[in-house]
Amino acid sequence: MLNFITQIKNAGWNIDLWGNSIFEYLVSVGVFVLFLIAFKIFQVIILKRLKKISENTSTDIDDILIEAVQSLKPPFYYFISLYFILPFLTIKESVLGIITGLLLILIVFQVVKSILIVVDYVFEKLANKEGNDGGVKMAYSYLGTFTKILIWVLGLLMVLSNLGVNVTTLVAGLGIGGVAFAFALKGILGDLFASFVIFFDKPFLLGDNIQVGDIRGEVIKIGIKTTRIKSSQGEEIVMSNEALTSGKVHNYRKLEERKAAFSFGVTYETPLEKLKQISGWVEDIISEMENTRFSRAHFNRFDDSALNFDVVYYMEVDDYQKYMDTQQEINFQILEKFEKEGIEMAYPTQVLYQK
Repeated sequence: MLNFITQIKNAGWNIDLWGNSIFEYLVSVGVFVLFLIAFKIFQVIILKRLKKISENTSTDIDDILIEAVQSLKPPFYYFISLYFILPFLTIKESVLGIITGLLLILIVFQVVKSILIVVDYVFEKLANKEGNDGGVKMAYSYLGTFTKILIWVLGLLMVLSNLGVNVTTLVAGLGIGGVAFAFALKGILGDLFASFVIFFDKPFLLGDNIQVGDIRGEVIKIGIKTTRIKSSQGEEIVMSNEALTSGKVHNYRKLEERKAAFSFGVTYETPLEKLKQISGWVEDIISEMENTRFSRAHFNRFDDSALNFDVVYYMEVDDYQKYMDTQQEINFQILEKFEKEGIEMAYPTQVLYQK
């Protein structure tokens, strides 16, 4: 074999071309082809084994590994194989540096691409756990996009660092620019992060009836910057997400029962015996109402022109219309009872005594 190789060299195959003989080029090409074949066989075997494993498992993690392996395309193999034949050739330092740099970029690109496949899988699983909640799915989509941008930035910094660029100075400059950017977009970023709070903490959902300050209505849309509320009067109110998360929000979705309290006063001329019976009359009236639970009724104070009673009861349904209908009927029956018993409701009066 050695004699055959020597005869080839002596036959003129050792002609120098750019620092290498024709023989050395042929050997390099042969090694290049062998590495390409080896890589392809390796990919086929790995894929075949992973697919066989995936058929016997109920999880979809192995499917992600298959997708990551399938993402290895021919250009990746070409550059890896090219790098392995470099020891067989005499190459200028400048050219070697360019090839090494391109190989580094390609490897980082392939690693980042594989990581992004995993990122998409993770955020898709998290979003699917929320069912049909479109708002949360949108939030996970934005977080996934932000995560992928961050991974690309880290990959770029890694490439620049290995190519001799002073990454520390670059990162410091990006940090100062990021702070300035954050100050310039403070309001927008505040609403953006507030939207994530709404999506994940869920202080309210689409369709909930909420009250913020003096604004009350149904949530009809939760966006990245604003939330839209349809008030009871019918108009659409647009509020910033930051205002919603920084203020006090009353959510009536989980209102299983409603506490109702009211008061009334009777005149000082009311006989004591009838005054003692008023709490019992009110209790009987409320107890006979549908979906109500009586709590208390007390003669609690002496006002300037009235003897005041405080009443508390609970509506066992969350329908506001039913609550108002019930309260109205209670008021009617109290007035009817007082009229029958000759008791007068109090109103501001003054009595002047003259000697």
